[in-house]
Amino acid sequence: MYHFFVESAQVSPNLKRVDIVGSDYNHIANVLRMKVGEQFSVSIKEENDGRELFYEIEEINKTSVVGKLCFVEEVGNELPSKIYLFQGLPKVDKMELIIQKAVELGAFEIIPMSTKRCIVKIDAKKAESKVKRWQAIAEAAAKQSKRAVIPAVKEPMTMKQAIEYAKELDVKLIPYELAEHIDETKKIIEGIKPGENIAVFIGPEGGFSEEEVALAKENGVLPITLGKRILRTETAGFTIISWLMYHLEG
Repeated sequence: MYHFFVESAQVSPNLKRVDIVGSDYNHIANVLRMKVGEQFSVSIKEENDGRELFYEIEEINKTSVVGKLCFVEEVGNELPSKIYLFQGLPKVDKMELIIQKAVELGAFEIIPMSTKRCIVKIDAKKAESKVKRWQAIAEAAAKQSKRAVIPAVKEPMTMKQAIEYAKELDVKLIPYELAEHIDETKKIIEGIKPGENIAVFIGPEGGFSEEEVALAKENGVLPITLGKRILRTETAGFTIISWLMYHLEG
């Protein structure tokens, strides 16, 4: 079943009707060629409550698809904890892949970071267009994976700003190639309780500097190991989020 995100203004106050307009209207009417009687689901962008609303197409006119409510599913597809991915800026188009897969795996928010060993540098002029592009990728991935929310992609931050941003989160993790003892990593992950908010810090291709790791540790970020092999920056994030997803949904 196809899933869409709508503004609250598109849904009637009692949820009984929804109007699909704009690019989603075009997708339903002209690309998917859906017919009256077929069903789709929606999530309301302004509400991060995990609800999924299921509608049946009642009418397709020249500007909108009108759906009538079938039922509401209160328990959606979101993880019981919010995962914040702080990602060191990688080379070329890797960030797009990282955002797409992180959203599919359940990340709640993606925060790009400019760190000491980042090769890519984004100036303020380019940041706005980059973030707009990244946010569109997050929304497409959220639709594809039937997320109840569209994860936000934030403006790039420095490592110091990122640590401050994560200050109030319950658990803060930083995979680090010099960390040891996989059993300790397992113990940390198994100790995370549903409902606790989690920060995951991933370095760029060159990893974090010793000074950055020291700063993180001073602020309550726990170094962990992802195993004996050195993982690429895009693989490291997927690995830890997958571990967290497995633990939280178990």
